Amino acid sequence: MSYFEDFVSNTTASSANQFFFLAEPKEVRTCRVFYRVTVGGSFPYSLLFGNTLDSTYGDGKIGKANMECLPWRIHSLKAAPCEGVTEEDLPFVPLAEDVEITAEQVYSTPPVDLTAERYLCIEMTFSGTKLPYHEETLLPILKKTASGWQPTKEMPLPLMVGVRREVKGRICYLGDSITQGIGTPVDSYTHWNALLAEKMRKDYAHYNLGIGYARAHDIASHGYWLERALQSDVIVLCIGTNDLLQCYPEEQIKNDLADIVDTIKAAGKTLVLQAVPPFEYWSEPMAAWERVNGFVKERLVPKADLFFDPAPFLTKDGKTPLYGGHPNEQGCSLWAEALYQAMKDLL
Repeated sequence: MSYFEDFVSNTTASSANQFFFLAEPKEVRTCRVFYRVTVGGSFPYSLLFGNTLDSTYGDGKIGKANMECLPWRIHSLKAAPCEGVTEEDLPFVPLAEDVEITAEQVYSTPPVDLTAERYLCIEMTFSGTKLPYHEETLLPILKKTASGWQPTKEMPLPLMVGVRREVKGRICYLGDSITQGIGTPVDSYTHWNALLAEKMRKDYAHYNLGIGYARAHDIASHGYWLERALQSDVIVLCIGTNDLLQCYPEEQIKNDLADIVDTIKAAGKTLVLQAVPPFEYWSEPMAAWERVNGFVKERLVPKADLFFDPAPFLTKDGKTPLYGGHPNEQGCSLWAEALYQAMKDLL
């Protein structure tokens, strides 16, 4: 994919296509989203957009992995550096105008030089009737209304905030809501992989592909979500919780995990495989969780470059979460420190 040959992620926030929202045919909206940049400075920036859902949402009755949305239009797209969430006028630089995103299209904006030290504000004016968005986003988003800017979630978000810079490697975090950062406050960047990225050298790029409600079965469908992950050099995998919570057949979960591991290794990537993390499971998923992790340790760990089990750092008994099923800041800090110690000699 040529986009990933030129650009690397410059944020640890996730903004995948989790679900879709509906709008009136003639409605035109203007929204702002605020990303904290991983590395400040002046770089050519390019934003990547897609129009299919990456993963299954909720119980899967409405939103499913690889579902196509309807064509929608970017009337204007611009970006500006800022210090945080603001309604003030900003020194915006145009990125794109009058672009239609079709059902199967992946679109990237032409590179534009920007200098951002802390946050990047992206302002988009758009229209459409069925558009992708991230319902559980942890990003601050504002919608322009007659009475001023109001919080919203209904905005198509970039699949990657890319910059052109030299790096020693690209690290991708592939997982569900726990990887996305649910359990930590909005705009806090205290989820485990954001804290892990802070501990690592700045000459690595970090790409968060965690999505709330996502399943291993979604990744194993070999859609654009997995395709994006495979553009990285190192893939840190943490998936399976939602497959268990949805009571997917145990053999299917094992087969899906094996397929993902085999696909990553066949692509020549370095794999950091994590055990399915502890969660607030009830009796049936708890028993399956133990058996699935037994399979992971016996059958999949030999294929991985590194294995890490977060349970000893998040529980006292190996099962019951101390910091919530979605770990809070304290749990994520313990996770990040332990994983950093395990990974620091791998890179």
